[in-house]
Amino acid sequence: MSADPAEPVYRNPVLDADWSDPDVIRVGDDFYLTASSFGRVPGLPLLHSRDLVNWTLVGHALQRLEPESEFAAPRHDCGVWAPSLRHHDGRFWIFWGDPDRGVFQVNAPEIRGPWTRPHLVKAGKGLIDPCPLWDDETGEAYLVHAWAKSRSGVKNRLTGHRMHPHGTELLDEGKVIVDGDRIPGWFTLEGPKLYRHDGWFWIFAPAGGVETGWQGAFRSRAFFGPYEEKVVLEQKDTDVNGPHQGGWVRTPSGEDWFLHFQQRGAYGRVVHLQPMRWGGGGGGWPVIGDDGAPVAEHRRPDLPPQPPAAPATDDDFPGGRPGRQWQWTANPRDGWATHHSADGLRLTCVRTPDAHDLRALPNVLTQRLPGTPCTVEVDLRLDDGEPGARAGLAVLGDAYSWIGLQRGPDGTVRLVHRFAETVADQERDAAPPRPAPGGRARLRVDIDAGARCRFSYDTGDTGDTATTADTGDGAGEGGFRPSGQVFAATPWRWVGALLGLVALAPTGQGHAGTATFTQFRIRIQEKRADR
Repeated sequence: MSADPAEPVYRNPVLDADWSDPDVIRVGDDFYLTASSFGRVPGLPLLHSRDLVNWTLVGHALQRLEPESEFAAPRHDCGVWAPSLRHHDGRFWIFWGDPDRGVFQVNAPEIRGPWTRPHLVKAGKGLIDPCPLWDDETGEAYLVHAWAKSRSGVKNRLTGHRMHPHGTELLDEGKVIVDGDRIPGWFTLEGPKLYRHDGWFWIFAPAGGVETGWQGAFRSRAFFGPYEEKVVLEQKDTDVNGPHQGGWVRTPSGEDWFLHFQQRGAYGRVVHLQPMRWGGGGGGWPVIGDDGAPVAEHRRPDLPPQPPAAPATDDDFPGGRPGRQWQWTANPRDGWATHHSADGLRLTCVRTPDAHDLRALPNVLTQRLPGTPCTVEVDLRLDDGEPGARAGLAVLGDAYSWIGLQRGPDGTVRLVHRFAETVADQERDAAPPRPAPGGRARLRVDIDAGARCRFSYDTGDTGDTATTADTGDGAGEGGFRPSGQVFAATPWRWVGALLGLVALAPTGQGHAGTATFTQFRIRIQEKRADR
């Protein structure tokens, strides 16, 4: 949700959606941010701001996940974990850890590219959350990373390496420079960000887990240690659980700020902006937020006022092309979407043996679920197609629900609404199928506090006499009629719930048809009372 520059304060979160594990830098008067994208494609989102409060999505640095065959199907907890964004020697650099393969990097002369193909800096399982540092004082380069116990059997420690200044390889086998097991009460130490400041090497790193953890700072006069530690941000008596893992940035006027995430269930990891200063307690440590507690609102950064802005959500799909806000659930294949001269997203009803479970499909086009109550709408037309061809609007997570159109054995099109529980391996009806004259419908999801979703539809059929008994709800707004019971959105592992557009068909021979989506809109409602 964008912020009004006329207001003297901003309110958190500044990015109210799942921009997980953010990292931020400044280049001149511009601020740039990237975030985890896990198994979605394109990956490594690139956001831009001039005031640290209003952000827009300007592109992605990773067009396909490699090796391609490994990401031909959804792998929601794999892929790109906790990237670090840096600017060095006139180029932008992003390093990230693939927990199954090792440390990768890409780089580009401009934030919008062209970005290089992924380069494997160090192979290995469980190498995650890497961050480089080019030391301008000595000309040396370093890299620090954390460990994923699920792949390596190791966690709660940070390993440091000397790195080739070209950023292409590491020059040693590495040394544990911070061992969380040796710090009383510390666990799940990860997500390090490496800096030089005031003659010290600094590592900003979270611990304690995503839902309940804290932000730590470590410092040493030498890169390989020894390091001393301090907790610099924690929940205290606020309602911001687990405030940690992010990046420090300094404005042209010398103000310091820290961007971090907060885990919020189905909404994923939303991004907060905290004031920061150096020298707390006379010891030169960073002080983040309100004396180490996150702020809900604060004076805006001392930066030129900017017009309200936020990452795009609405889309008319000009030329049949989805906007930057959309990502596939795996590497896309030719023929899933058809480019054409008019507006509207034309998706092929892809034949699949997994038609009973949207969670297994690579051809779902997704975007982030807004973190504030909203109404999502889209027009859908099911074009020529075979029996069983279907398409719709979904809310996806470990459990999911979708509403859309399906062609029956007799060639007629009906409105369908289905869902699948977390433990279910196939979906079932959430409401009885209904006629959809002309094969068209306007689909809607009203998403309230707690990510509670209410589905409705408008098929233009005045003879549709939906009732409370068979829809689970009362009369709809205008031509919209409610469908099914309230659905509580759920996250996936590491990933918040997603909005999805999908077209599919059961296995068979030949072309199964197409579906056209137009006028995708998200209307933000009033902010929740608990925010």
